[in-house]
Parts: sequence; C-alpha cells; structure tokens
Amino acid sequence: MIEALAAVPLQSGGGVLWYAIVFFVLAILAGLAGFRGVAGLTMEIARILVLVFLVLAVLSLLL
Repeated sequence: MIEALAAVPLQSGGGVLWYAIVFFVLAILAGLAGFRGVAGLTMEIARILVLVFLVLAVLSLLL
C-alpha cells in the first residue's frame, strides 16, 4: 500500500492554471453578455488563481 502512494507525483499537472483560464473565459463571456457583476466576480477569481499558480510555480522551482 505504501509503495502505491510513493508512485504518485507531487505535481498534479497545472489544474490551477486550467481553472484560471476557464474563469477568465467565463468573465469575458459574461462581460459580452452584459452581466457585469458576474464578469467582475469571475475575473477576480481568475486573478486569484493565477496568483496561486505563480506562487506555487516559484516555490516548486526553489525547492
């Protein structure tokens, strides 16, 4: 059982960046449709996810 857990890599493959791109596209679509509140909220979520991705990328390069 422990050997199976050791085979799992620590990096998951960029899921945070994928979600940031999805929220960014949703923000653009909501902005084009006229939903300014939803567009602002999704853009803020996308910005936070990009910042989380950058912090994790820098930490993984340093460690």
